[in-house]
Amino acid sequence: MKQLLMAERFCLIAHVLSMAFGLAGLLLILPRPELVMNLPPAGQTLFQWGMAGGGVVYIIFGAAAVALYAYRTLGLGATLTFLLPSVFLSLSSELLGTSTGFPFGNYHYLSGLGYKIAGLVPFTIPLSWFYLGLVSYIIARAGLAGGKGELNWVRQIGAIALGALLLTAWDFVLDPAMSQTAVPFWEFEELGAFFGMPYRNLAGWMGTGAVFMSVAAFFWRTRSIKLERSELGLPLIVYLVNFAFGAIITVTSLDSRFWFPTSLAVLLGVVPAIVLSAIAKPAADDLTEAIPSLESALKAEIPSERVGALRK
Repeated sequence: MKQLLMAERFCLIAHVLSMAFGLAGLLLILPRPELVMNLPPAGQTLFQWGMAGGGVVYIIFGAAAVALYAYRTLGLGATLTFLLPSVFLSLSSELLGTSTGFPFGNYHYLSGLGYKIAGLVPFTIPLSWFYLGLVSYIIARAGLAGGKGELNWVRQIGAIALGALLLTAWDFVLDPAMSQTAVPFWEFEELGAFFGMPYRNLAGWMGTGAVFMSVAAFFWRTRSIKLERSELGLPLIVYLVNFAFGAIITVTSLDSRFWFPTSLAVLLGVVPAIVLSAIAKPAADDLTEAIPSLESALKAEIPSERVGALRK
């Protein structure tokens, strides 16, 4: 278990650092080509490799960190019953979208995200659906669980809806950052009404997330999955770091109009994620520390001098 935790932390740190490297390259280095030209040949080669494969690296490390976390906290069965539906259903949705325009609108992927399945969808895209989808659903589920491992049908629907909303809110900043900046990774073939994004793209994100979360919830229905507040550190970090990655690129590379979708994403994604994590059930030892013992409470209420005075 200790080795598993170390591997999980290594992948998380690598995930965060690779995104930081990508941000530095996109926002600081690429606009100043003279900085690259002044590097030694080895440095130029490293930079070119990082820019070409950085998107692949950070997604792989993110998926690995979340998969290890899920295996450690939820078990192999629960991990597989989320991973497989999220990967295959999102891939099917993406293949359908890039072929027909449904459900996301007409778009196509460019280079930079790895080998394309069927020449259409980079293999990293379903992995990103998996790891952001899982952390979104886990946060929503833990916040609504009320300390119970099994949710009633009302809370199940609420967790799926909130999880899909958190996932879609991330796209409010991801899509502009990845499709409308100087170094795009995909392109819409139609000008969308919502800051360049088609409204059906947002509906497609919400629907795709809700579908694979519903499938996972069906398989999890007989499992007692209790995640305490202290166990939500990695999901919250992954969600916030990925959100920040898209938001920083969007607000620094695009015009001031894009502060609106970014602010909306904070309201619909960041704030609920933090609140849900905060209201999740605390650990048992945290509850013990929060409730003072009867003896200590009595000592606090009755000073020793007062007791002595009563005995005289």
